[in-house]
Amino acid sequence: MRTIPVGAKGTYTLKVTPPHLASQFKDAALPPVFATPMMVTVMENAALNAVRDYLDPGESAVGTLVNVRHLAATPAGQTVTAEATVTKVDGRRIWFDVIARDEIETIGDGTHERMVVDLKRVAAKLAAKAPKA
Repeated sequence: MRTIPVGAKGTYTLKVTPPHLASQFKDAALPPVFATPMMVTVMENAALNAVRDYLDPGESAVGTLVNVRHLAATPAGQTVTAEATVTKVDGRRIWFDVIARDEIETIGDGTHERMVVDLKRVAAKLAAKAPKA
């Protein structure tokens, strides 16, 4: 991993479609609005994009903490864009401020943490946990 600078930014954009709505993604009793887990996904992808260019081959950065507020509803058809800004780096641990906006307003904000991991090491741990046939 190369040095990740505080202030590094990444974005991720998603066009909201019916499978992203709370009423379809989670429960039909919910209104047809952009689901909070989908907003978190967009924010996490923005954070990964902020650090992707600093990762060495065979590395990734996995989410370890999410603390966000979902502030406004977004219907299908709108585009949601998240931005993540690196606020702190300590070894392999990276902290971000995250914000998500639809075409009208800010819909969410908060903080996020990721950890740089070695993909071979993760694969070995997953293999050890795999059910035995």
